[in-house]
Amino acid sequence: MHSQSFQIMVAAYAVGFCRYAAAFTPNSLRKNVISRPTIAMASKLYMSTETEAEASALVNGRIPIGTLTSLDQRAIIDNLDLVLTHLTSRRASEETLDAAREIATRNKERVSLIQARDSALKTRNEQSAKIGQLMRNPDRDEAEVEEAKSLSSAAAEEASGADETLSALESDISALLAGIPNLLDDNVPDGIDDTDNTEVEKWGDVNDLPTKLGWPSDGSFEPKWHDDVAAGLNGWQAENAVAISGARFVALSGDIARLERAISTFFLDMHTDKHGYTEVSVPLVVGRSALEGTSQLPKFEEDLFKITPESHQCNGEDAFLIPTAEVPVTNMHRESILEEADLPISYVALTPCFRAEAGSYGRDTRGLIRTHQFSKVELVKITTGESSKEQHEELTRHAQACLEALELPYRKVRLCSGDIGFSARHCYDMEVWLPGSGEFREISSCSNTGDFQAKRMNLRYRPAPKEEAKDADAGKKGGKKKKAKKPKPQFCHTINGSGLAVGRTLLAVLENYQMPDGSVVVPEALRPYMGGKEVLKLD
Repeated sequence: MHSQSFQIMVAAYAVGFCRYAAAFTPNSLRKNVISRPTIAMASKLYMSTETEAEASALVNGRIPIGTLTSLDQRAIIDNLDLVLTHLTSRRASEETLDAAREIATRNKERVSLIQARDSALKTRNEQSAKIGQLMRNPDRDEAEVEEAKSLSSAAAEEASGADETLSALESDISALLAGIPNLLDDNVPDGIDDTDNTEVEKWGDVNDLPTKLGWPSDGSFEPKWHDDVAAGLNGWQAENAVAISGARFVALSGDIARLERAISTFFLDMHTDKHGYTEVSVPLVVGRSALEGTSQLPKFEEDLFKITPESHQCNGEDAFLIPTAEVPVTNMHRESILEEADLPISYVALTPCFRAEAGSYGRDTRGLIRTHQFSKVELVKITTGESSKEQHEELTRHAQACLEALELPYRKVRLCSGDIGFSARHCYDMEVWLPGSGEFREISSCSNTGDFQAKRMNLRYRPAPKEEAKDADAGKKGGKKKKAKKPKPQFCHTINGSGLAVGRTLLAVLENYQMPDGSVVVPEALRPYMGGKEVLKLD
């Protein structure tokens, strides 16, 4: 067969799984056997014969998630084509794609090792039983006894070796699986980055507040950045913070510091009093397993602040400052089995958050947009798979309510496949209007992770038992009721979101409520938390 024809045939086979041919072809084959022009040619050949039904089966360029709700080793083995299309849609690296393929292919090795171990254990048990029989016979053949002992010992050694190899293999697979992001909800649009996110909703007009506050309509007033507004009120102490802690740290004082506190307290009261959340106070230092549970580790360790082992460890594990309250709050129920009747659980927590921002050098260096330390009110829900989507929408609505109460214009966007977070299967961002820079910026991100996190932290719930069934003679005298089976525990679904990021809310208030004379009008909702102050100005 001609080399070119052979390459086209192989490539056509690869692209036949979906329109992203590269996702299904091992990296070595793609580089060394099949050229890009050949793949392109094969794709045309394949697509020309693909039926309309097959083409329409794709949703946002990937195989629909269907009834597959979990991502684990078995899901990858049984649905490799689906998983690869989701990874490709996420614009995952070649290493991640190859990791998924390796998980699937190494399953044969795993099954073989299990069979070898079980066979050896069977042989050992058979020979051990034979030894016992022989030893009870006074006329036993000692040579036969020694042979049985030898076979039993060899089988035990073989089983131990297979078990050791199996353990190492499963450890390797677990490490590979830890680097595979969540599957995507069918509603997630295909896209490369945040420019491909889709607007779902818009609230408020960017001109409403300027009109209400009486900004000049002739365009003579140019809104300032929040740091300039705060500095004009003697509340911006950034240089002092840098002298103490280095770049990307900020200190506030006076009315600006009080306004920040007012915002956080207002949010907590709103979520506990109106939205039904239970407030929790959690540790700011967590161990490695907690971060693995919420999937910040192992992939994003460089973005975390790690504490030296000499200073502190968490139950013998590496210790880290929390990047978000999501980590300790969600992990409060790790290794637990909850009752369905107690779900959903809704928690709210105010904490400082610490992020190294390793990949953001040179970006957003001004003001409060991107700092190493910031306060955030975090919302977390633990629920069932059946109510997961509903609870995600509800949590998102609670975040939106915070912005609306402060009359801050915002837009709600659905994150595309290339911008969505590692653990999220569906995510909304709320982006608030900042007149100083004339743009919308993220102030809240609300994610549904499905059971992705719950599986990593072994967080389950027991479904409510169904009513006892009656047998055919139950209505007759002496009829017996059948005992209801105890429901098997299922993995919870976890949902989290900012409600809201306090620092970014502060900057949004400063920019949207600033006045031409340098003063800042206090939003009506915050005045009770500011001692009744209506305007912040220099005395």
